[in-house]
Amino acid sequence: MGSRVTSADGTKIAYTREGTGPPVVLVGGALDDGSENAVLTPALASDFTVFNYARRGRAASGDAQPYRVSRELDDLSAILDAAGGAAHLFGASTGGALVLEAAAAGLPVTRLVVYDLPYSVAPAAVERWRAYRAELDRALARGRSDDAVAAFMRLGGAGDDDIRSARAAPFWQELLSLAPTLAYDAEILGNGRPPSDRLAGIGQETMVLTRSTPDPYMPALPVGFFAAAAEEVASALPHAARCTIDAPGHAVDVEAVAPCVRAFLAG
Repeated sequence: MGSRVTSADGTKIAYTREGTGPPVVLVGGALDDGSENAVLTPALASDFTVFNYARRGRAASGDAQPYRVSRELDDLSAILDAAGGAAHLFGASTGGALVLEAAAAGLPVTRLVVYDLPYSVAPAAVERWRAYRAELDRALARGRSDDAVAAFMRLGGAGDDDIRSARAAPFWQELLSLAPTLAYDAEILGNGRPPSDRLAGIGQETMVLTRSTPDPYMPALPVGFFAAAAEEVASALPHAARCTIDAPGHAVDVEAVAPCVRAFLAG
């Protein structure tokens, strides 16, 4: 990511820009430095000017402390300035929650697409979220990045064998470098439940996108976890459209996601 903008607190935020047409900004989720959304850039760049950025604390972006969600909104505001003052937003997973917070805060957003929002709706899911946050806070307070990433993996249902395999994989060190940002995503999600009161103030047209199939890498999540979150969010938004796609997993699948995003943002 060779370009930079400067956020309100002086933090440098790295981004890429590609394509022509109305601007759209891609916002990533937990343990993502912008790589997961990058697959959408070539798929959208023929119709849109695509901005993909590394959220603070990730890749080449800075990370001024202390962390506040408002600072992430300032980062996104700086990207919107670079995009000409306003843009569509696409947010995946926790990035979708950040996108909704940006719209609720009054940032100059045109249309929104949020994919697989990880809000907790069922009581058991809310309890799992609370337990995860407590475990995550303990691990990070002790400087135990390894334990923090393992806690995140267990939240989705990874077993001991899965975690041992991940620790032996080449990408583990990269995940450890991103571990402190798990606290940022947790802060964005708050108590885990959809913030219906704030969502009710969002006036933009919003597509709430989910998958029709369970994720084999997240066996601990109840069937319909993402759909339940999507339904509650869509019911709170004044101008929501629901869309369900056939995609293999939680990570953005370009062949399934891009056509829906392109059609909605061009509508």
